[in-house]
Amino acid sequence: MSSEPSSNLKPLNIALLTVSDTRGLEQDTSGQFLEDSVIEAGHRLVARRILPDDVYLVRALMSGWIADPEVHVVIITGGTGLLERDSTPEAVRPLFDKTIDGFGEEFRRLSASEIGSSTVQSRALGGMANNTVIFCLPGSTGACRTGWNGILSSQLDSRHGPCNFSALVLRKPDKPMQRINEVIGQRATR
Repeated sequence: MSSEPSSNLKPLNIALLTVSDTRGLEQDTSGQFLEDSVIEAGHRLVARRILPDDVYLVRALMSGWIADPEVHVVIITGGTGLLERDSTPEAVRPLFDKTIDGFGEEFRRLSASEIGSSTVQSRALGGMANNTVIFCLPGSTGACRTGWNGILSSQLDSRHGPCNFSALVLRKPDKPMQRINEVIGQRATR
């Protein structure tokens, strides 16, 4: 998992997803914080979406981003709690090739100093799929700030040593994405 730190930032292509049944763009302060942080860090924001807390909608979008050679990193905010509708871990975990256990552990360790034992209710998690790194954060802006400032900003920075995720995600294979929407046959309507 090591990568060779360099003196120049290698910008990553990052997609952001807010999972919420109630937030629109104006109320999505967590997504806005992450968007601003990604840009400020020198990375490229390639997509930002808001979806309702629905396992299949989240999985569909995530599958496309995982297959897309232009997306190196996905950061999801929301849907990681314990309420009935909170289903981000259930939507995303089956898509992982490998889990990043240390991400959730470190997130909960950092957030304990801010919210105490309530951090045990966080199901923050991370994983890799098709050389795409995926991080799932709680929906609060404070939690996104903790995750970004405490973990993601350094782990997505190619200059950070002794290791970071940059070298792994920059090895993502090129795929013929245009084939996904290609219509073949005379009777197909999609």
